[in-house]
Amino acid sequence: MTSSFVAEKQVTINTPAVAVWEALTDPAKVKQYMFGTDMQTDWKVGSAIAWRGEWKGETYEDKGEVLAVEPHTLLRMTHWIPRTGAEDKPENYHTVTYRLTERDGKTILTVTQDNNASQEEADSMAENNWGPVLDGIKKVAEA
Repeated sequence: MTSSFVAEKQVTINTPAVAVWEALTDPAKVKQYMFGTDMQTDWKVGSAIAWRGEWKGETYEDKGEVLAVEPHTLLRMTHWIPRTGAEDKPENYHTVTYRLTERDGKTILTVTQDNNASQEEADSMAENNWGPVLDGIKKVAEA
């Protein structure tokens, strides 16, 4: 990745990490909080991951690679968004990391996304994109 500007957002979810993990990895649950996205992967390190759907009347297909899977603790993947107009090459991918920390039956979920163009872009991504997504994960995991 070419940039050190990192978006970071955290939420406390009132359920054990196993439920949060399921919300992160089960395609039916992902669809509930990620704007109707169909996610496909086998969650094996090195495997492809794809997110397909429709946004504002246009279809999209984002893609990436699974980088790390530590059940109930860590999930890391790359993510490329073609609709930004960026060329499909490694320096245009983000690395997205979900860290789960369970304490007293609750889970602290932290998401980071690197390779943002500026700190302002990273902060905006954290609030305007990851904030609503984490709220959705919380709702799905606690249901």
